[in-house]
Amino acid sequence: MVAVTTPDLPTQYAPADVETRSYERWVAEGYFTADVGGAGEPYSIVLPPPNVTGVLHIGHALDHSIQDALTRRARMQGRQTLWLPGMDHAGIATQNVVERELAKEGLSRHDLGREAFVSRVWQWKEESGGRILGQMAKLGDGVDWTRERFTMDDGLSRAVQTIFKHLFDDGLIYRAERIINWCPRCLTALSDIEVDHSDDEGELVSIRYGEGDATIVVATTRAETMLGDTAVAVHPADERYAHLIGTMVELPLTGRMIPIVADEHVDPSFGTGAVKVTPAHDPNDFDIGRRHGLPSLAVMDERGVVTAHGPFQGLDRFEARPAVVAALRAEGRVVAEKRPYVHAVGHCSRCKTVVEPRLSLQWFVNVQPLAKAAGDAVRDGRTRIHPPELAKRYFDWVDDMHDWCISRQLWWGHRIPVYYGPEGQVVCVGPDEEPPTGYTQDPDVLDTWFSSALWPFSTLGWPERTPELERFYPTTVLVTGYDILFFWVARMMMFGLYAMDGETPFRTVALHGMVRDQFGKKMSKSFGNVVDPLDWIERYGADATRFTLLRGAGPGSDVAISEDWAAGSRNFCNKMWNATRFALLNGATVASPLPEPGDLTVADRWILSRLGSVAGAVDAAYDDFEFAKISDVLYHFAWDEVCDWYVELAKIQIAEGGERADRTRVVLGHVLDALLRLLHPLMPFVTEELWRALTVQPSVMVASWPAVDQRYADPGAEREILAVQELVTEVRRFRSDQGLKPGQRVAARLSLDGTGLGAHEGAIRTLLRLDEPDPAFSATARLAVGTATVELDTAGTIDVAAERKRLDKDLAAARKEAAQVAAKLANEQFMAKAPDDVVTKVRARATQADADIARLEAQLAALPAG
Repeated sequence: MVAVTTPDLPTQYAPADVETRSYERWVAEGYFTADVGGAGEPYSIVLPPPNVTGVLHIGHALDHSIQDALTRRARMQGRQTLWLPGMDHAGIATQNVVERELAKEGLSRHDLGREAFVSRVWQWKEESGGRILGQMAKLGDGVDWTRERFTMDDGLSRAVQTIFKHLFDDGLIYRAERIINWCPRCLTALSDIEVDHSDDEGELVSIRYGEGDATIVVATTRAETMLGDTAVAVHPADERYAHLIGTMVELPLTGRMIPIVADEHVDPSFGTGAVKVTPAHDPNDFDIGRRHGLPSLAVMDERGVVTAHGPFQGLDRFEARPAVVAALRAEGRVVAEKRPYVHAVGHCSRCKTVVEPRLSLQWFVNVQPLAKAAGDAVRDGRTRIHPPELAKRYFDWVDDMHDWCISRQLWWGHRIPVYYGPEGQVVCVGPDEEPPTGYTQDPDVLDTWFSSALWPFSTLGWPERTPELERFYPTTVLVTGYDILFFWVARMMMFGLYAMDGETPFRTVALHGMVRDQFGKKMSKSFGNVVDPLDWIERYGADATRFTLLRGAGPGSDVAISEDWAAGSRNFCNKMWNATRFALLNGATVASPLPEPGDLTVADRWILSRLGSVAGAVDAAYDDFEFAKISDVLYHFAWDEVCDWYVELAKIQIAEGGERADRTRVVLGHVLDALLRLLHPLMPFVTEELWRALTVQPSVMVASWPAVDQRYADPGAEREILAVQELVTEVRRFRSDQGLKPGQRVAARLSLDGTGLGAHEGAIRTLLRLDEPDPAFSATARLAVGTATVELDTAGTIDVAAERKRLDKDLAAARKEAAQVAAKLANEQFMAKAPDDVVTKVRARATQADADIARLEAQLAALPAG
């Protein structure tokens, strides 16, 4: 007989009392630390490095919850697991933060000078940067803190300089004048991901160039750039302009003559079919200019101020725009004006300034051979993209990638390791080389994405062949949002394949979507629907926050969340807490081995069979990163089957005493043990607390992952208990319909012959609060469920008159609803005009009303006379 002891668990789960204590113990015990020489197949993930300026937002919370679940499970499977954390130096964002701090002191970075400013940024980084790392602990991130990296630490800086030197020497890095995204506020080039596009109101102005038969009309949203036009382009097959191709036309306001050229890029069906060509201020125009040998005239400086000689010189671009239009209008050159005209406008993601396409001398990576290798690695299966349908988006990018502008006009970042001699010499210096005396280093720094592209191997010690690099590269999986598939994933693929001799940086790219509100709406401060995960963690706990996110996380799909769902996840934690406390209070144990199936009751065999099925389903879902499915399977098994059914059946069996009760205690303990282990990757804190209390073992983190034991697969027991569930559920519904309270005992006769349920009659009566009938039993209600029959004596247990009055009222309402919807469906005008979805809803209401009428009439007929 198992001794029953009171568990060392409070009556209620308080996340705040558990989470910090558990996390600190995990770190202290070294559970997150990978052993490079340890046993087990390697499993590695590098955390997408958050910006040093960042805080934990809801997208991070989703991304990190998925990675944490994967790595916790891998550890439990016995794999040597590394989840490597770190931060990105975030060039523009960090420089802007520190510049704002200096502005409060009345200073600019130029007042300090480059060296002192960079020193000030490092000081800010040490004192204020990296808040997100502490917040990751609150979420429960099981990262290896002993291997934390920073994109500008000494090792990663060496990696950056090394790969730049290799690419430069191989002719894959070059310097040239090209059109780039330029921020007139930050005074630097921007990557595409640093540009946010929005639909802004502007104006579309149609301008007449030339006179008489040589007239041609172009339309533009940026009239100020016409001062830099060097051609007008039309499609070579556009017959309207065939006579003008090759001729010259006067550019208004300037007196310059510019050619009319034919170019395939022009869409003859858009607007007038003629476009102004400004090679220095538009990327498409720059390409046209190169094809036709056109000059590039920059008419604005780096701050967006007009430099072209004339009346507009010195005006800001937004001041020059209406001034140019007014001057054109005065000359009769404006043919049409459309305002407001909504069009896509790029903004600097850091300062929100409108981005200016600008011709600039910058450093570029020749991506063609690198991009081809990145595409080939996915096509030949060395790396798989999941879900597979997103591979097409990846190929669209890598198969048509433009050369990458990698230089930034900033002071914070990796300085470009190129030096210029007094006679114009150009030397690229490697990490172990000294620059020639008298040479000057290039003032620019590298795009933040350049160092981030090295993350999977630079963090493991490259360019040295470290034990970590040998053991954990290629990494097992990259988890990230589909929104940076091009900006980051493709670049890591290019550099990883280049630096690591054709080895891909990860075996699998697992993509998830964006977090949205419960209505599927994008989260935005302007919408007022942004969720702060730290707020949810404080109110509902980290486990509830994680579980809410994971329950909506399907591969490549956006994730909808709501606060109600977070509260529901907290309730799930409480449900598991209460079930485990019950088990402990009733002597559940994992100390004894599971009995043989033949020694167990049907209920015990059923729950063990279901446990095996659930464990198998969870494993299959992990293979496809189906976290919504994993969460849903475990939630319904835990709540619906373990808590709502097996715990109730176990109560009955334990109350009977004897060896069967002892065996049930063992089964209950083992089921909860396995369930807590299955739930642990998703909900680490509550499962840790409960599992330690249940097993008296150090940590569920170092427990083994549950294996499916086919010995306990028992379809017959599952069918038998399913029949019990169906009978009990129907009778409970009938009792409720009759107005009987859940705890109210009622005499009943059960006819179970031929149903296979005879052995469960005692359990059925206990679950349904049904007493054995005495000789004077007289049934007042009868219910058939399949071939089983349940007769009840409800006389005296309900107020028949009051119940009849209630049912009559509900029946009248149901009949009124049925009449109303029937009238609508009979109305030909309504049926002709109403949208299909409205008609479908009305028909559904009619079906429901008919079902309600039938149910209420049956309840009334079953009431005793009186």
